[in-house]
Amino acid sequence: MKKYQKVSLWFFFLLIAFIQLFPLVWLANFSIVGANEFFSSKILIWPDTPQWQNYINAWVDGKFPKYLLNSLIVSTTTIILTVIVSVSLAYAFTRMHWKWRTPLFTVILLGIMIPIHATLLPNFAIFKMLGITNSYWGLILPYTAVSVPLSTFILTGFMRSIPAAIEESAVMDGCSIYRIVFQIILPLTMPAVVTVAVTTFLNCWNEFIMASTFISKDSLKTLPFSVMNFAGQYSSDYGSQFAVMVLTSVPAIIIYALFNEKITKGVTAGAVKG
Repeated sequence: MKKYQKVSLWFFFLLIAFIQLFPLVWLANFSIVGANEFFSSKILIWPDTPQWQNYINAWVDGKFPKYLLNSLIVSTTTIILTVIVSVSLAYAFTRMHWKWRTPLFTVILLGIMIPIHATLLPNFAIFKMLGITNSYWGLILPYTAVSVPLSTFILTGFMRSIPAAIEESAVMDGCSIYRIVFQIILPLTMPAVVTVAVTTFLNCWNEFIMASTFISKDSLKTLPFSVMNFAGQYSSDYGSQFAVMVLTSVPAIIIYALFNEKITKGVTAGAVKG
């Protein structure tokens, strides 16, 4: 590759990186801006006195620790259920031979095309009848149901790349089906499992519409509700709202940065080898 081609390629990548990162920079910038500076014509503003009080307001008045704990409970439980169900389904579709395998696999994959909010009203009617609105399960169940189809698709493609001889040896040694799936197959599919876990986390971490429909108790509200604590009928504390959004985005950014390489491996290995 010639020198000018390398320079052009690097310039293109830097431009893409700038476009991707600019919203985060803008968000962080406006989280330390005073209320009287928000309506400036400038794209970025460096205030004379950074308003770090916005972060204190976000942490205390936004009830950030309590909502953070609720989000962690919902997200962690959703991830665990999604991984268990998806690994079990993927193993059944790739290793077991049964009559309705292909039709059922097709039906499950159709779930990828159904957006979560399309199920809002039926879910609300069912959950209200079952009495699980205003509970963690009112969020965990729909989040898991929406995450399972894509997760099953990813894990199925990855599992097809694992030699069946490994399981045959385990069966000869007397391993049960549960030990084969969760002690042998699960560790081998860890890149794909990490991909499933991170994508599931990102999908349910900032979800608001389902949460606002099913949850009315303040003790069960998740992180997106922190922003609403600073929204009034006639005026809003925009600086604190931006500070809440910065604090909310930090865990997602850290998790994606830590597992970025495994996510890439999990997606590409299943796509290429499967």
